[in-house]
Amino acid sequence: MLEDRPFKSAVYEQWARLGQALAHPRRVELLDLLCQGPMTVETLARRAELSVGSTSQHLARLRAARLVETERAGTHVRYRLAEPGMLNLLLSLRDLARRRYAEVDAAVAAFLDGRPVGEPVDPAGLEARLAAGDAILIDVRPADEYAAGHLPGAWSVPLEQLHQAIARLPRDRTVVAYCRGPYCVLAVHAEEALRQAGFRAARLSVGPADFRRTGQPLETAPREEA
Repeated sequence: MLEDRPFKSAVYEQWARLGQALAHPRRVELLDLLCQGPMTVETLARRAELSVGSTSQHLARLRAARLVETERAGTHVRYRLAEPGMLNLLLSLRDLARRRYAEVDAAVAAFLDGRPVGEPVDPAGLEARLAAGDAILIDVRPADEYAAGHLPGAWSVPLEQLHQAIARLPRDRTVVAYCRGPYCVLAVHAEEALRQAGFRAARLSVGPADFRRTGQPLETAPREEA
């Protein structure tokens, strides 16, 4: 009925605000980074390979849409996801994009083409290997992301420190690396480096955010090195 139209338009306009805020790949990338934990604008800019100014503009748009919030940590201001539902929304969008757009898998295949890596290990496969004592798990994200939440039993080996840590890694077990999720390249580079150094190596198919979504516990602790 015509008298209902203003009400419906008002509601759907608010739904559309979400889509408008997400309608830029860089903003989606920033939100994906924030799934790892709170970060300053400088940290986000560095990890997304953006200028601080551009990052600030994207964050302002996300904050205006109430998708991110800020918190003080000493003299620093950190951004965080506005609520746990944001993580579920982002992972659902990620999974939907893969199901609906063949271009996602094509981009992955093109990136991996010619690289000395194998198929990723899923969580069930990882659990079986760990239970059998046939693997160790390393987190190759930056140390602050590890401290914000990591898989139980994982060692912190940031990718840029992997070569120094290689001498301390056991060679009688498969080294399974993980990072932020299926489209994070850090674990791919770690697997490459480990295989080239003569290790049995693999990478996990998911990241800590996937464990959070399913209610599986993460550990939070100061940095632990291999």
